[in-house]
Parts: sequence; structure tokens; C-alpha cells
Amino acid sequence: MKKIIWLAAVMAVSITVFAQTSVTGYVFADANGNGKKDKKEKGIAGVAVSNGKDVTTTDAQGSYRLGIDGDDIIFVIKPSGYQLPVNEKKLPQFYYNHKPAGSPTGFQYKGVQPTGPLPALVNFALIAVAEKNDFTSLIFGDPQPYTQKEVDFFSKGIVAEVAGISNISFGLSLGDLVGDNLTLHNPYIDAVQKVGIPWFNVMGNHDMNYEATADSLSDETFEASFGPANYSFNYGKVHFIILDDILYPDPRDAKGYWGGFTDEQLLFLENDLKLVPKDHLIVLSFHIPLQMYDGVYRKKDRDQLFYLLKDFPHTLSLSAHTHLQRNDFYNKKDGWLQDKPHHEYNAGTTSGDWYSGEMNEQAVPVSTMRDGTPKGYAFIHFNGNEYMIDYKVAGKDAAYQIALYAPKVIPNKRPGSAAMYANFFMGKKGDKVEYRIDETEWKKMNYTEDADPSFIAALIKWDFTETLIPGRRPSAPEKSTHLWEAKFPNNLTVGPHRIEVRATDMFGRTFTSTKSFKVQEAIILP
Repeated sequence: MKKIIWLAAVMAVSITVFAQTSVTGYVFADANGNGKKDKKEKGIAGVAVSNGKDVTTTDAQGSYRLGIDGDDIIFVIKPSGYQLPVNEKKLPQFYYNHKPAGSPTGFQYKGVQPTGPLPALVNFALIAVAEKNDFTSLIFGDPQPYTQKEVDFFSKGIVAEVAGISNISFGLSLGDLVGDNLTLHNPYIDAVQKVGIPWFNVMGNHDMNYEATADSLSDETFEASFGPANYSFNYGKVHFIILDDILYPDPRDAKGYWGGFTDEQLLFLENDLKLVPKDHLIVLSFHIPLQMYDGVYRKKDRDQLFYLLKDFPHTLSLSAHTHLQRNDFYNKKDGWLQDKPHHEYNAGTTSGDWYSGEMNEQAVPVSTMRDGTPKGYAFIHFNGNEYMIDYKVAGKDAAYQIALYAPKVIPNKRPGSAAMYANFFMGKKGDKVEYRIDETEWKKMNYTEDADPSFIAALIKWDFTETLIPGRRPSAPEKSTHLWEAKFPNNLTVGPHRIEVRATDMFGRTFTSTKSFKVQEAIILP
């Protein structure tokens, strides 16, 4: 008899849980910061709330209602002039994970535990602030540690450099927070919290549950650690949209993954953008870059994304994934539907070339990327609907923006094929890069897409050493999209000389770098 009563009770709870078809609650100004809506705390009108597909706004009392099913994440879209509360790990608290039955069991890496019946009200707290239109965000590409040792490399080589930083509104990691071992999500979170600012996260292909048999299940562990993989928020006159652009398993053959978006994501994007003023800057953040469309990115999804953005003249995309650094611009020939090109910043990574290379003075791998870009991170400065990007090389002064390569010595009168190279880390084809020797007149350097000779030199060292070098051999080089070269003139006098290079970036700023070399009398063989 007791067994029958227990079974009936379980069935009643299950029916209640799965019969729920809508969620309601309030978005309110949390005056005392306790995360609860107290009697005197008022709701906020006109705030957007989403279930990942639909987007609604709160009424005059701050109340909302949305449809739900048995697996939804409800989240508030932070309006300008408010802050999101953060937990003790500095992760923004803006969502409610509705999984009455929890994530599927049987995966190696656990997902969300059963959340049980939906609360009568799912409320979201916001904290009123005097938010400025000019602000700065901190951007990390691919931390991607595969082991705890590599988490330590990330913490010592990157996080320690920005720990306690001031005047930064929030941070954002562009996916591959870890490298397949999803138990490292928590150590990653522990490392990043030391920066001391609110931190948002993008899902990468190495953050997925590879055991998933459907794309909708591939983010279960990510959701347990970070919340929704698709969401948005406002800051000043900027609207940030975070998207998971990894289709897994690949719908073409169920093997591997494909870059792109689901219909549900595109519906969310369409509904989200309806509420954004056209003069605001739209910043999209995802992991796989849009430029990888030749078999790596589903072109129809990129075309649909461009269509949804066609009425927004101020846009920027942020991506990572490649472990290179690029600035790509999309024109009408690429499917972009505006005269002004769309800029995608494919950010350099904090793991560099996957923690490879020799150890530096911190006992951390140098890990220069395959295009010659040193590992590092970026600051994006926003002013209204305009932006400016600074790439910061880890362990170097902020002014270090150009790496020069040149022979240490060349012969006089016949330098032959000797050349100098300038790797302008934030550069792109069409930028103005010039050089001069010993303060003579400035001359143009020639843009070239080739392997960085500095990277090749560092790589060759691993092949010619007779004693093993601590660490891991770097990867094979890739052509750089920000490399310039020039031949040496044949009229240089014997003695020491100095090369100076100056480069102007897309934001109109000029950077310089210098390197010394010497000229000797040519040795002429008999």
C-alpha cells in the first residue's frame, strides 16, 4: 500500500513539472543587494527577458511571462544603466536553468542536476548604476588548458598580469575555456575570478560534451558551469550578443562539428535585435570565425546573420578558435548587405600555440602563435557606438605592437637576398607600414602573406638541438596576415646601423619599433 501511495505521489509531481507551459516573474531594482524582491523594491518596466527563442519585455510593474518546455534557460537581457549581480566567482547571475528532470545521465561530464518544479515566480535582480557610454572590456581568446598544469600556466602567464585591474567594466572569454577535459571548468573559473571583474563566457568546441548525439545536448556541462550558451546584454550604447556557433554533431555526416547556427538561435537573434536601437553598436561574440566558411562554416547561416544585421550600421564580430590573429572585413561580395564593411576581430589567444615553446622567466611556455603573434589578450575601448582595439602581448610593455626580424650582420654593397620583416600584430592588408635606416627618409614596406621568419627560427632550434629543450615543440608555421618586408639597400656604410619601422593601425594610431644591425666588408671568395 505504501508503495502505491509513493508511486502516485511521484506521478503527481511529474505531471505538475511537465505540465508547466509558461514562466512568470519580475525584473526588479535590488536596492539592498540581497538578490530577493522585497516589498518596497519596485519592478523595472521595459526590460527584455528571453527563453532562448522568444524575447518579451516587462510591463509597467516589471512583470513578464514567457512560454517554456521541459528544458529551457530563462534569462534577463541586462539594460544599460544597470548591473547584473555576480556570485563569489564573479560570474554574472542573470538566468534560471529550468531542467525539471536534469541533464541526460550517462555522460562522462555531468550536466545540470534536476531543478524540480518551476517556482511560482522566477525573478531577476538588477542593480541601478550610473553607466557611462565610454568603457573598456577585457577579451581572452582560448585559454584552453588540457591539464591542471596548463591552468597554472594560464593563471601565471595571463591572469596574474591583469589581476586586480581597475577601470575595466567586464571580461569576456571567446570559447575553448578548457581543452576537452570539462572537469577543468571550475579551475578555469577559479583562475579568472582573480581578475576581479564580472566575467562572461562563450562556448567553444572544446567545451562540448562529445558524447552528445544531438546539438541541443552538447552544451549540458557548459550550462551547468556558466548558464546559457546564447544570450545578450547591453552596456552604454553597445548591445552584446553571445552565440554558440558550433553545430555538433556535424549535420552533414554526424562526425565532428560544423560552424553555424540553429534555427532556434537565429530566431532568438531576430527577436533580440527588434528591441535594439538602430544607432547602437552590435557586438557579436562567438568562437569559430565567420571567415572559415569554405566547408568549415555553413554559409547559409552566415548569410542569414548578415541579413539580420542589414539595418544596423555599427557592427563588430569577435571570435577566436584559430590560434592566429586576424582582422577580416566582409563586403557585398561576401554577402554583407551594407556599403560599410563588417569587421571581424579574430583574437589572438591566451594559450598562444597551445602552451608550446621554450619556458620564459616565469616558467611558463612562450607559446608564440603560428603566425608570429605572441600570446596575449585584448582591450576593447567603447565610446558610444564606436570602438578601438588594443592587443596586449603578455609580459611586454603595451607599446610592443611590432616585432622586427633582420639579420644581425650583412655585407656592404651586396646585401643579396637579405630582408627585414615587420610583424604588426593588429595589422591587416592595406595598412601603411614604413621603414627607415638611420633616420633617413621613410620608405614603404611591402605587404606579404608568408610565414614569420622569427617563428621559423624559433621552431628550427627544436630540430637542431642535441639536448632536449624543456616543454613542447611549437606547431608548424602558418602564413601571417599582418607581415611586411623590405630589402636592404646596397649603399650602407660599414659599421652599426638602426632600423626603425612605423605602422598606422585601422584606428589611426601610429606605432614604432627599432632594431640594430651592422654592416661588414664583404668577404669575396677567390
